[in-house]
Amino acid sequence: MTLQIGIIGTGWFSRVHADILAAAEDVKVRAFLGTSKEKGERMAAAYGAAGYGDLRDMLDAEQLDAVYVCVPPMSHGEVEEELISRRIPFLVEKPLGVDQELPRRISYAIQEAGLITSVGYHFRYQSSMDKLKELLQGQKAGMALGRWMDSMPGVSWWRRQDGSGGQFIEQTTHVVDLLRYTAGEVEEVYALYGSRIKHEQVEGVEVADVGTVTLKMASGLVANISNTCVLPEGAGLSQTGLTFYTDQGVLDWNPQRLRASRPGEQTEYLERANPYVQETEAFLHALRTGDGSRIKSNYADAFRTQAVTCAALESAATGMPVRIRYE
Repeated sequence: MTLQIGIIGTGWFSRVHADILAAAEDVKVRAFLGTSKEKGERMAAAYGAAGYGDLRDMLDAEQLDAVYVCVPPMSHGEVEEELISRRIPFLVEKPLGVDQELPRRISYAIQEAGLITSVGYHFRYQSSMDKLKELLQGQKAGMALGRWMDSMPGVSWWRRQDGSGGQFIEQTTHVVDLLRYTAGEVEEVYALYGSRIKHEQVEGVEVADVGTVTLKMASGLVANISNTCVLPEGAGLSQTGLTFYTDQGVLDWNPQRLRASRPGEQTEYLERANPYVQETEAFLHALRTGDGSRIKSNYADAFRTQAVTCAALESAATGMPVRIRYE
C-alpha cells in the first residue's frame, strides 16, 4: 500500500520532509498547503503534488494517510484540531505552540482519539544519543550544562513574543528535550532572561536575547541551560550542546559528535546518520503497522518538554522558581 502524505507549510522544514518522503518506498507526497493557493502550488510542483490554500479544501479533496505539520509556533491549533477531528495521524514540528494551554488541550484530544502522532525532536534519533543514554546508565551524573548560542533568525515572527514564544521555547527546546530524554523529568525551573543587544539593532524585537535557566531534576541532578541569539550571523560562532559531569568523567554531546572523556582516555562517536530520515521511518512504520514504539517523541511526551520551556518563561517574568505542571 502506498501511503498518501500531505504537508502543511511551504518553508525549509517542509522541503526537508518532502524530499525524504519522496525518496521513501511506497510513499506519495500528495498535497501541500500554503498560506495561499499560489504558494501551495509552487511548492507542490516539484513533487507532482496538488497545492492548496485552505486546510479543509485539501482534506476534503485528498484521501491522506497522514500529514506533516510544519508551521510557525503561533500558527498551531486549528490545524491539529481539524486533523484530530478527522482521525488523521500527523507529525508536527516543534515547538507545539507559544504557550502551554493550547498544547495541553490538543494532547488531551489526541489521547481521546487514540491517534498516532510524532513531534520533530529529531536529535533523539541520532546514534550518538543512543550511545549517550547507554553511557549514562553506567555512570552517575552530578550535573548537566546545556547551550544554544546563535544569531537571531531573520523571519519577523521570531522577534515577536506571540510569534515564537522566545528563544528558549522556539530553539532551545531541543536541548531541554534531550535533557529530559537522557536524564529524566524536570521538577522545577528558575530562569533569568535579558534584552542586551538585539532590541537596539533590529526593529520590533520583543523576545529576550540572553537567558539562563536552572533546572531541578526529579533524580536530584542539577542542570543549567543557557541561550543567546546575539551572535553575528554567518560567523560560524554558534554553539549547541549538552554536557554531563559524572563520577567517571565528562560526556559532551553536540549535533556532530559525542565525546566521552575519562582520566587518560577520550573516545569520540561521530554522527553519520540523518536523524530526519530515522524520524520519518519510525513514523511511517507506525502508520503501516499501528506500532508506535519506534517513535521517540509523540505529542504527549513533547508536551512535557513544552511544559518546561513555558515554565521557564513564567519564571523569568515573575522572578520566582516555578514548579512544572505536566497535567
